[in-house]
Amino acid sequence: MERKVYFDNAATTPMRKEVIDSMHKVLLETFGNPSSTHSFGRSAKTQIETARKSISKHFNSDPQEIIFTSGGTESDNMLLRCAVQDLGVQTVITSKIEHHAILHAVDFLAENKLANVLYVKTDSEGLIDFGDLEHLLKVDRTKKLVSLMHINNEIGTILDLDRVSKLCQDNDALFHTDAVQGVGHYAIDLNQLKIDFLSAAAHKFHGPKGVGFSFVRKNSGLNPFILGGSQERGLRAGTESVHNIVGMAKALEIAYSRIDEEQKYLKDLKTYAIEQFTKSFPEIHFNGCCSDLDRSSCTLVNVSLPVPEDKANLLNFHLDLKGIACSKGSACQSGSTKGSHVIEEVVPLSHKNNPAIRFSFSIFNTKMEIDYLIQTLESFVKE
Repeated sequence: MERKVYFDNAATTPMRKEVIDSMHKVLLETFGNPSSTHSFGRSAKTQIETARKSISKHFNSDPQEIIFTSGGTESDNMLLRCAVQDLGVQTVITSKIEHHAILHAVDFLAENKLANVLYVKTDSEGLIDFGDLEHLLKVDRTKKLVSLMHINNEIGTILDLDRVSKLCQDNDALFHTDAVQGVGHYAIDLNQLKIDFLSAAAHKFHGPKGVGFSFVRKNSGLNPFILGGSQERGLRAGTESVHNIVGMAKALEIAYSRIDEEQKYLKDLKTYAIEQFTKSFPEIHFNGCCSDLDRSSCTLVNVSLPVPEDKANLLNFHLDLKGIACSKGSACQSGSTKGSHVIEEVVPLSHKNNPAIRFSFSIFNTKMEIDYLIQTLESFVKE
């Protein structure tokens, strides 16, 4: 029987059984339109508002500050474009290692002369230069929005949210964070942190795909992103996906009720992976600061493997044949394909021709699976 090992949890996670059960119950019993005033509609609306309250309590926020969306990409686009359109933001400050949902959105704003875009410097570990950020915040007197991700989806670098939020507050700038990789894995107190906007997606913490939320601080001044009905405080028209919203709330409830034990499990698993990688491949390079558990997410490692360039293109194919799922993230090799923009920014020249692979973990992974991964990689390198 072919072995299957899933190490691509930063792309999406398997749903927990409890989440599927909660969604199944809604699909069977609560099919009314939440905007309808009859009992079927009221029942659906109750489910949505219960989920909203449940989600908000994990972030110490007001339920009305949680706006349901289709996921991280929609949330990012909504928050950036509406900030420019509705709040008079003239300058967006971001980094060159953000998710494409941010980078393509700011490209659109710049190309259409809707806002000026500035990029804060980042180092080889994916950490932002706070001195440069402060400089960019003070460079002129335009209204500014800073958009920086909480945890980098490719190399796992963790942003100091508190430090950025205070810098933004001191300089009268708005702060948005794409927290897609952090929500459900790390605690975020939105009452303590001076964050104006936040994006999240359920499928990153064992919830369903196609649903997420935006945190929009009270009295933000944002106008509707999608026009139509009055759903989601009028900011996001369209009939809500009740079963997905309920599933997301259930996934988040479980994630935060078990956060300490699951963080410990993932840190132990990641530590073991780093040890085994280093033991088997002494010349391996850990991209960014992903080998540092204090400064990077416990959910992933991104490594440049010492594989000859002529074999590098076959590595992902070989892993897939062996039933191992992971993500390729490599800089341009031989000039033939465009690789990861993040890897291009952080990996030193000496490792640019080595294949960069992201292995991302969940609580459903085991040390035995890591052993199988290492054995598979060793056999590939020796062939």
